[in-house]
Amino acid sequence: MSRRKKLYEGKAKILYEGPEPGTLVQYFKDDATAFNNQKHATLEGKGVLNNRISEYIMLGLGRIGIPTHFIKRLNMREQLVRQVEIIPLEVICRNVAAGSMCKRLGLEEGQPLPRSIVEFCYKNDDLEDPLVTEEHIAAFNWASPQEMDDLMAMTLRINDYLSGLFAAVGIQLIDFKLEFGRQYEGDMVRTVLADEISPDSCRLWDIESGQKLDKDRFRRDLGNVTEAYAEVARRLGIIKPNGTAPANDTGAGTDNGEDE
Repeated sequence: MSRRKKLYEGKAKILYEGPEPGTLVQYFKDDATAFNNQKHATLEGKGVLNNRISEYIMLGLGRIGIPTHFIKRLNMREQLVRQVEIIPLEVICRNVAAGSMCKRLGLEEGQPLPRSIVEFCYKNDDLEDPLVTEEHIAAFNWASPQEMDDLMAMTLRINDYLSGLFAAVGIQLIDFKLEFGRQYEGDMVRTVLADEISPDSCRLWDIESGQKLDKDRFRRDLGNVTEAYAEVARRLGIIKPNGTAPANDTGAGTDNGEDE
């Protein structure tokens, strides 16, 4: 990487100053963390796979009209994205009981939910991202009523898109986490999807076998984490069965169609 100003480093990504005002370079690390960074490892190739999978999904969402921060993939580990002000919420959409929901509500893992459920967590590592209600969000002004409407509508639409996308390749979308940001355009501000969508942020199970193809393989010491991520990429057609990129891959993606 060329030398440039680092603006932020998180658990799985680094943000650098972009080449133009209002842009950032998002770098995908190979680091894997769980349980609020209590468990940590470096998994060679994970960042490359997450970069490619997230690019693929962001482009698809852009085509159906979901505004995102994604501009293009620069290389195997980096994306050019729009600079946004992150809304301090993690939005979780659940289709099947898994993870913390099972512990909180005494549900059996794998139990289908009566409908898709959207939950909100306050984005704060020191507090371990606590679950919050819309009443908390309104009281502390973490998001406006209009932004909450946008978050709910976009999350449910993204859920529909991802559920169909993964089901078509034999994968069940159990749940996923999203982050959103505010993009300022003069006096106007709009809510856009930010961060990433990858096996780091989704629970993905093979429909036939129930095999986990996501970060739970790391959380639960199941092994073959990057192999599972690569399997997701292969099924989506992002990489060939032998693990190589498609023949038309030039090392950089294309714009998602949103205005820059």
